Amino acid sequence: MTARDRDVEGRARNARPRDALGRPLPYDAVGEERAPEGVVRTPGESLAEAQALLDAGRPFHAHEVLEDAWKTAPEAERELWRGLAQLAVGLTHAMRGNPRGAATLLDRGAGNIAPYADAPPHGIDVAGLVRWARELAAHPQRRSARPRLRAPGTLASPGGHSPG
Repeated sequence: MTARDRDVEGRARNARPRDALGRPLPYDAVGEERAPEGVVRTPGESLAEAQALLDAGRPFHAHEVLEDAWKTAPEAERELWRGLAQLAVGLTHAMRGNPRGAATLLDRGAGNIAPYADAPPHGIDVAGLVRWARELAAHPQRRSARPRLRAPGTLASPGGHSPG
């Protein structure tokens, strides 16, 4: 039995370096810098950091930022952030050449964010993201424009809204 990689708090964490799409590399390889886990950010900071990572072609790393937001979000927004993280993982699968995994995660993520479309919090372009995800889920092998997390010209609202 081999010892598991652990973080400073003793939680299991894979310490293997990863490529830009999050695939594990050999321990002695030089990988991509990873987004730190467990960071509490404002919604605006989470969206800006995740968007920068998506724009850089690093959706796996954007997923980690969005997952942190999901874990710290108020209850009313948890499914939104969960869905955004799932969209980033779906894009990761599409870029890795896994169309089945891509379609599954993109559809699931679109379903989780769709209830927020009538009153999207933090300037998130829910309707646009649902369209983007469903198009990519239907044709995951196509090159797709990177998703835009926020609607053009919108600013994050301090409190946001939850679906009702």
